[in-house]
Amino acid sequence: MSRPSLLAHDVVRTLGARRVLDGVSLTASPGHRIGLIGENGVGKSTLLRLLAGVDEPDAGSVTRPADLGFLHQELPFDDASTIADVLDEALREARDDLAELERLTERLAHVPQDSPDCAELLDAYGRQLEQAQDREAWDADRRAATVLDGLGLGAFRHDRTLGSLSGGQRGRLALAALLVRRPAALLLDEPTNHLDDGAAAFLEEQVRGLPGVVVVASHDRAFLDAVCTDLVDLDPAMDGPVRYGGNYSAYLDEKRAERERWERRYAEEQEELSALRHSAGVTARLVAPDRERRDNEKMGYGHRAGRVQSQISRRVRNATRRLDGLERRQTGEPPQPLRFHGTALTVTAPAEDPPVDSLISPDSPDSRISFVVSLRDVRVPGRLDVARLDVPATERLLVTGGNGAGKSTLLSVLAGRLAAEGDVRRRRGLTVGLLAQETVFSRPGRTGRETYERSLGAERAEQVPLRSLGLLHEADLDKPVGQLSVGQRRRLALALLVARPPELLLLDEPTNHLSPRLCDELEAALGTGPGAIVLASHDRWLRRRWQGREIRLRSGRAHGDEPCPPDRHLPEW
Repeated sequence: MSRPSLLAHDVVRTLGARRVLDGVSLTASPGHRIGLIGENGVGKSTLLRLLAGVDEPDAGSVTRPADLGFLHQELPFDDASTIADVLDEALREARDDLAELERLTERLAHVPQDSPDCAELLDAYGRQLEQAQDREAWDADRRAATVLDGLGLGAFRHDRTLGSLSGGQRGRLALAALLVRRPAALLLDEPTNHLDDGAAAFLEEQVRGLPGVVVVASHDRAFLDAVCTDLVDLDPAMDGPVRYGGNYSAYLDEKRAERERWERRYAEEQEELSALRHSAGVTARLVAPDRERRDNEKMGYGHRAGRVQSQISRRVRNATRRLDGLERRQTGEPPQPLRFHGTALTVTAPAEDPPVDSLISPDSPDSRISFVVSLRDVRVPGRLDVARLDVPATERLLVTGGNGAGKSTLLSVLAGRLAAEGDVRRRRGLTVGLLAQETVFSRPGRTGRETYERSLGAERAEQVPLRSLGLLHEADLDKPVGQLSVGQRRRLALALLVARPPELLLLDEPTNHLSPRLCDELEAALGTGPGAIVLASHDRWLRRRWQGREIRLRSGRAHGDEPCPPDRHLPEW
């Protein structure tokens, strides 16, 4: 059975006063798994909704298979519905296929082979058989059990109501229903949200096994790398969205090559511009009308002067024309990647309006001067239990563990934001910056730009302009911070820490709400950033590539004896 493609042609969509999609085209053929990437707000979710038919374009067209599945934010069931109801709907097509095959088999048994109806029934039976095989209908019930188990829902009773499930559990159930159905086209919006490592790996395996079209919008670089055959970068470009063949690793290789070509072309053009400006300026002085003749020009001066001056004047005009043309079409300077500015802050003046959860402040004296912070037998009952942890001045420490293991609690203790039993010592005058998962600013009426300038001071804000960091869109800089989204507020808090880094930088899930490009830049900046850095993260891509030390928390305890990935060593306790 030939499988249909998913096509979008010159799609335009305007939301409010902003044109989110402007003439976007996409061809998704069976067997292709296309990842949509780009900054927040470039239209990834909007494009998925148009492809799914949930929303209509202002212009352009979409051609989609009739059998299409779209991962909605909410299941199309009420709270009184049960898990069994969701599974029955997901299995309905497969069960209908088997029922139709059984019906056709019974009819064929009662129709003579030489009957005119026999050929027509055999043709219908063949088509139905092919469709059932395509949907793996005979394996559907076993597949449903496997999918539920793989996504962490296998132990749930099927009579459990949806109203009793958490938001994350409902999201996993919606994803399970789509995987059980195996539609001809599958559209996924951030499918790894609420999934642990095991469930995410299971999802990757399932998606790779789908024979139809898959289009996914995701910030999960590990998922994009494991699943995608193509990536479409929706970030604004001169010729519109750019499609890259291959997975996320291949995309990174191509982007690095593009960056090198851009930097090389810019450097060559700047060198040529400099030479043309010099040539035009120096030669113009030679053709000046009041230039005195040199001694060796006295004989025949009048005869040669006109000819020489004409040649020099022609060279000036040529150089000026080339200079004007090159200045008009010259390549723009490549933007600087995200990086920490200056050395770690050691002397602080009170910031007028710091974010509550990323305040940089000195702490209490400490006799263990070889470490910026040191913990001994530290406990937060029911949340954290650490026998010993020392953080050197240039530490790069990754804290991992499941939900509820105490990662955020540990960072709060290190920052001095949470009281704990035991011995917590910090170096005298230590400056600490914490990027928490929920960032609150004390003056929500101030704009992002005002908050940045008042927190850093005018001089520092001028040295490191907020717009140069690429963390907030230009249109958001003058919005009150109270009107910014959670992700935008975290980006602003991160900007403050990047512009004025502390001696101890604590980052709680720093890649949340960042585009893949910014995540890559932040990771690179962490490797060369000043001071000590302690980072807690679920980000699989970040964790796999981490070059520093790692500790794992389990049920509130720090462990150094659990199995590690290859070439990874946990500390001795």
